[in-house]
Amino acid sequence: MNYKKVFRNRETRFKILKWLGWVPDSIMVRLQYLIYMNRWPNLHDPKRFTEKLQLYKTKYRNEVMTECVDKYDVRHFVTEKGLQQTLNELYGVYDSPEEIDFNSLPTSFIIKTSNGGGGNNVIVVRNKKELDIEKTKKDLKDWQILDAFSPSREWAYVGIKKSKIVIEKLLQDENNADGSIDDYKFLCYNGKFHYLWVDKNRYSNHVRAFWDKELKFLPGVHSWETKPAASEPTLPDNIGDMIKIAEKLSSDFPFARIDLYNIKGKIIFGEITFYPWGGYATYIPDSFDYDLGAPLDVSLFKS
Repeated sequence: MNYKKVFRNRETRFKILKWLGWVPDSIMVRLQYLIYMNRWPNLHDPKRFTEKLQLYKTKYRNEVMTECVDKYDVRHFVTEKGLQQTLNELYGVYDSPEEIDFNSLPTSFIIKTSNGGGGNNVIVVRNKKELDIEKTKKDLKDWQILDAFSPSREWAYVGIKKSKIVIEKLLQDENNADGSIDDYKFLCYNGKFHYLWVDKNRYSNHVRAFWDKELKFLPGVHSWETKPAASEPTLPDNIGDMIKIAEKLSSDFPFARIDLYNIKGKIIFGEITFYPWGGYATYIPDSFDYDLGAPLDVSLFKS
């Protein structure tokens, strides 16, 4: 069942899910899993990655996670880890859209609210002259209202305080014709790297490639929204440094996905994600869901 076809408006979906806030997490995640995945989850003895994430997001509590999912506060976390050199250039941070002086911004930039997850609440500006400033302000105000609520019951997002507006440098890679940048996502368990996926050509011919912890390419593996890479993409020469950074940033958590960029050898921090797609993703082949789940120790948070 594709509920987005029934409720096409995102704000309507959020209102309905917020109204259903009285439903206990244990019931809601099972119902959402059934809707998304077309099967009932086994949360008593979970084996799949997608099943274990349901327990992770509703049972595990670590206050640092709230700092990490906030798109502005995470900069402090990265700095405390001694990795401030990986942070993207910050143009400004604001409490309200009305505070933004668009005239002082460069031609291109990226603007987002600090409470956004999963790529939501982001505006990519390639040419400021083409930006509808009034619409942008309205969108930002609407996004800021979504504070302290997670439709997928992701605990870490509920604790985000007043959302801020963050404007950063727009990263670009001249080697990619569609204007996208390769997105390196390191899946780490208890601070140890186990899997890497890379998103390429996000705006034109989006493919997703996977590697294991030995950096052995996994041909044919992909997820529901992408195609598999036809051949093994070339990894950066400093991929080892990227792994060390990912492991350092993930060391406090049973699981964390660390997103990094690599432009001409410069490693740039992207974000930290604890619940990829809320645990509602289909992997191809289906057995890969079990592979991803194997290293995640549910005894650390199952009750």
